Amino acid sequence: MMKQSYLLGLCVVALLVSACASRPKEFSKNPIVEGWYADPHAVIYDGTYWVYPTYSDSYEKQTFLDAFSSKDLVHWEKHPRIIDTTEVKWAKKCMWAPAALYKDGKYYLFFGANDVHEGEIGGIGVAVADRPEGPYKDLLGKPLINDIVNGAQPIDQYVYEEDGQYYMYYGGWGHCNVVKLKNDFTGLEPFEDGSYYKEITPDKYVEGSFMFKKDGKYYFMWSEGGWGGPDYCVAYAISDSPFGPFNRIGKILEQDPSVARGAGHHSVVNRPGTDDWYIFYHRRPLKERHHNHRATCVDKMEFDKDGKIKPVKITFEGVEAKKTKGFFPAVKK
Repeated sequence: MMKQSYLLGLCVVALLVSACASRPKEFSKNPIVEGWYADPHAVIYDGTYWVYPTYSDSYEKQTFLDAFSSKDLVHWEKHPRIIDTTEVKWAKKCMWAPAALYKDGKYYLFFGANDVHEGEIGGIGVAVADRPEGPYKDLLGKPLINDIVNGAQPIDQYVYEEDGQYYMYYGGWGHCNVVKLKNDFTGLEPFEDGSYYKEITPDKYVEGSFMFKKDGKYYFMWSEGGWGGPDYCVAYAISDSPFGPFNRIGKILEQDPSVARGAGHHSVVNRPGTDDWYIFYHRRPLKERHHNHRATCVDKMEFDKDGKIKPVKITFEGVEAKKTKGFFPAVKK
């Protein structure tokens, strides 16, 4: 009798293993969410993936930001209008390319607004909330950076933390600056030489700066080409310092004539505790011709044995469902 029970138990285990093995894997599919969204900034907050994109439409209609969250990269929940121009009184249009981070129990969102030119009000703003889905409140009541310095339009910002100091990389119009942020994000601090802005523009840089650190090296990334055209792409450099020099290595994300056009303006996430890296970006479906018809996607990003980023294969399948934990970028709680 005991032998029969033992054999029966083995059969049950075998059936369960077989059922799990035959269960099809779930993939995110691309685009990951419905609607026209661009410039996605992805983070992991306490075991949840969050994506903060630009609403892709005519400038005058870009008066708000939505967010999306997921526990597994596959099933996404929309959080509409986490901030808009009724809250940011100085912003009238062009709410662009948010960058999100967590600090000291608060959630911050840096964003561009107004497509600012010399003598106009606009540029990079900052908002704060108690939850990642908001609602976000304007922190300053004015832009954090309004002026055009070193030829860099104040847009497309990314905030990077190192040893408790926060740096912001930003810039359009083919120029990129780095600045030091005050600890409460209410303004800028000078560098040791007394300057407030350092230009670090790499070769062929256009916009869309992004930074991460891996194995002691600083990976600086950006977008090249025209944002409304098929040649939009992502390139990168590796440096021993967060201030460069950033010598261009080459493209790692670009269009595939069989999948989509104009793949660019990205962010990168590492699933904590693993070597799984994901690149979130926007691209233009092959049948779409309007420059605002952009869709947010995700694909795997991998490295070769020398630490170089391999060219990313853009797909319709996207990435496999993966739950996560922790924060990325890492934060001290």
